[in-house]
Amino acid sequence: MKILLLGCGGQVGWELQRSLAPLGEVVACDFDTALKADFAQPESLAALCAQVQPDVIVNAAAHTAVDKAESEPGFARALNATAPGVLAREAAARGALLVHYSTDYVFDGSGDQARDEHAPTSPLSVYGRTKLEGEQLIATSGCTHLILRTSWVYAARGGNFAKTMLKLAAERETLNVIDDQIGAPTGADLLADITAHAIPRLRASAALSGLYHCVAAGETSWHGYAQFVIDHARGAGASIKVARDAVQPIPTSAYPTPAQRPLNSRLATNRLRAAFGLHLPPWQTGVRRMLVETLGR
Repeated sequence: MKILLLGCGGQVGWELQRSLAPLGEVVACDFDTALKADFAQPESLAALCAQVQPDVIVNAAAHTAVDKAESEPGFARALNATAPGVLAREAAARGALLVHYSTDYVFDGSGDQARDEHAPTSPLSVYGRTKLEGEQLIATSGCTHLILRTSWVYAARGGNFAKTMLKLAAERETLNVIDDQIGAPTGADLLADITAHAIPRLRASAALSGLYHCVAAGETSWHGYAQFVIDHARGAGASIKVARDAVQPIPTSAYPTPAQRPLNSRLATNRLRAAFGLHLPPWQTGVRRMLVETLGR
């Protein structure tokens, strides 16, 4: 099996290089690799597919700078919608499987219930709208595909919310963290491992093709997430200046941003777990493991 991996330098792409390796030959590409993937020129990806001749295309590339997307919608659309559409067209023409990642930002975040794959979409931002368009282009292409919608992705490699909180907690006596956005922190390593688990099953049964929600189990707020991270670091002996009762909860309205965030990022994962026989671990398990790697203890 030959796998074309796009976006190999990102958090999910980096983990995919590890998880996909046992499945076959992985051709890993990004905008700065020797075999270049120019996502800003989506049609160039057709030539890349023709050169590699993959059996599986895994697209981990995206415009994920949510606020910045508001001021560059054309670029966001090229990466998040047009490029996946080209990959889907190429996958359909070649009989290849396409794997793609999407986001809870396709929803408006209303209510307090976990949404399933059939819930109405209503994105609030350029990022959400372009990611939804990418989903739609893949779904209508006719290719066998796996779209994993996820939320609050983190990894030990690169920057993430937890590392930001640790830095601030070591420098400040008080912190203000949003407490009315609810979701599930989901590790890039978990997404990568689930992808590797699902690919052979999809190759054996195209009936599994479709859209699935994929997040760690449980839920928390950004405030709860921050408190968990800081408590772990304090227990591990890290230098923490902020007191436990000095991590203050604030509403989203107190921290305005160019792009509107969904308050409810809960995603129901029943379909994924049933289709692929998966157990999704609590979000705390993955975050704790990431912190051990980050802190060295």
